[in-house]
Amino acid sequence: MIAALAAESLRGLRANRLRTALTMLGIIIGVAAVIVMLAVGQGAQSMVSSAIASMGSNLLVILSGASTSGGTRMGFGTIPTLTGADAEAIGELPSVAAAAPTVIEAAQMVSGPNNWSASVTGTTPEFLTIRAWQLAEGVPFTEVDVRSASRVALLGLTAATNLFGPASPVGKTIRIKNVPFTVIGLLAPKGQSLDGRDQDDTAVIPLTTAQRKLFGNRFPGTVRFIIAQAKSEDAMVRAEREINELLRQRHRIREGQEDDFTVRNLTALAETAAASTRIMSIMLGSIASVSLLVGGIGIMNIMLVSVTERTREIGIRVAVGARRRDILWQFLLEALFISLAGSLIGVGLGIGVTHALAAALGMPTVITPWSIGLSFAVAAAVGIFFGFYPARKAADLNPIEALRYQ
Repeated sequence: MIAALAAESLRGLRANRLRTALTMLGIIIGVAAVIVMLAVGQGAQSMVSSAIASMGSNLLVILSGASTSGGTRMGFGTIPTLTGADAEAIGELPSVAAAAPTVIEAAQMVSGPNNWSASVTGTTPEFLTIRAWQLAEGVPFTEVDVRSASRVALLGLTAATNLFGPASPVGKTIRIKNVPFTVIGLLAPKGQSLDGRDQDDTAVIPLTTAQRKLFGNRFPGTVRFIIAQAKSEDAMVRAEREINELLRQRHRIREGQEDDFTVRNLTALAETAAASTRIMSIMLGSIASVSLLVGGIGIMNIMLVSVTERTREIGIRVAVGARRRDILWQFLLEALFISLAGSLIGVGLGIGVTHALAAALGMPTVITPWSIGLSFAVAAAVGIFFGFYPARKAADLNPIEALRYQ
């Protein structure tokens, strides 16, 4: 019975091809808009998730104090109040897995005829563990290299490419501020950070080498900041509290005095960025869903017109034995077919537009199966919801009045 009604519905749609196509247009645009918007939102979430993962997990950054010059208060890190010994003490706290003292400056690097300016980070071997930074080639430097201030370096992919092209940099010599260094490892690519900085445009060297042979240090033993990793996400708050208490004790800061350091929870900042992109994705999907609503209203309007035009046909069908539910199902199936056909075309259009945007603008997009399934489900629901009223109106027509309709 349903098959016969479906065939009758399809014949009714084919008899008015232009009207059917125009009715489907709203659903096509709506489904395509939902897929494109969700793909853009998912792409943004994916980009932020990758940036968060590249930072490492459960990270805390301890910055040195702020100075005041001529009545102007400078930012944190302008007074060297942190030391390598502070980092060692932080690393021994119960809730902290590891800590790495760090100095960082921009410097010119030279290899043969090529030169490149990049950030140079002086740190300890724990830095790579905390940042979850693997090596693509070579070996990391060790505590022995730190103690002996060895002139060895790990290069990021961007710096290595600009200095050596596609060739491997491992085993080769570069000069940083005219100081020769042997490249012992190539860092695996990390990509951009949350602030858009290229993390691969760097060189990592032993802390003591940076302090004694490269940058110098007016305050021996001090560092610009310390990066620490809590043992777990649940231990983040406890680790932050323990670090504050430890440093206040080590720096002999009395109660009521201002700290000469600051502790920042990078994981919390990253989660805030991730939450923002999730909200953006939901907003984009909600805005696009309005198009589906408009398409559903279009289906209802056209179906109402169709019922009016086919009033005499309905009367004849009822007169020859069609039941009320047969008329209801016929028009309901017509609305459903319009929604599903429009959804199929809309999915194809949405995927095409998404790929075109990604290629033209270089923006990340992610098309997920659930977004396509959601579009289909919503379109079908829209077809049934907005098609029900015209279908019931057709089924409720008085057969005698319908036969008299001109």
